[in-house]
Amino acid sequence: MKPVIRVEHLGKRFTLGERETVAPTLREAFKNSFRSTAQSIISRNGHFHPTVWALKDVSFDIQPGQVVGIVGRNGAGKSTLLKILARITRPTNGRADLYGYTGALLGVGTGFHPDLTGRENIYLNGAILGMNRAEVIRKFDEIVAFAEVENFLDTPAKRYSSGMYLRLGFAIAAHLEPDILLLDEVLTIADAAFQKRCHQKIKDASLEGTTVLFVSHNLDSMSQMCDRAIQINAGQLQQDGPPRDVIANYLKDVAADSNVSN
Repeated sequence: MKPVIRVEHLGKRFTLGERETVAPTLREAFKNSFRSTAQSIISRNGHFHPTVWALKDVSFDIQPGQVVGIVGRNGAGKSTLLKILARITRPTNGRADLYGYTGALLGVGTGFHPDLTGRENIYLNGAILGMNRAEVIRKFDEIVAFAEVENFLDTPAKRYSSGMYLRLGFAIAAHLEPDILLLDEVLTIADAAFQKRCHQKIKDASLEGTTVLFVSHNLDSMSQMCDRAIQINAGQLQQDGPPRDVIANYLKDVAADSNVSN
């Protein structure tokens, strides 16, 4: 079976003190050339920007319909991995190939235009996923009911609370039938009742063939929902296997580091 996600020798290096940009315009290209000259002069005088590798030589395949949890300590590279998969940032080396429509919720409010209403943002996200208006209309009522924002559909998103952003964002990402769903530690701020509904929706989506990849520190949820887990440590893939084994190894590493620090 062909994987729906293929990651090969993926690496991401950040230069501290610099801001990553997209492909430059002509004006920016000229500006950057002067900046590069200036930085080379600075470097010769002993000043430079340090770099850090957020990901180093990460490789794995994920099959259609799998629910995969990513576990690791803060700063391990988990969110960077999802941002590369979501095409928010580019890898320094290696490649990440995704086959199919991808829905992502990587933070409260991501993917929303603050000046558009909830209704308009639903159609906007559908268009980003490559869906036509008829396809969005078919799912519209289901999205609104799940998010429980019926009374705020025609309110600009910038007026929404963080909970409303989360509910609508998840409802859009999960109900527009993406082939791949990426979630980054967003459900932990939801109340218990909504978390339960989201977990059930993830299970239902996986049974329909959607591949789900999510980062979470809620290890109980991960062990219950996932059929596979990946541990990232210091930017490297440390373990890939059954959730119970990966979580046990992760907790063992955390306990060992805690004993050393004490």
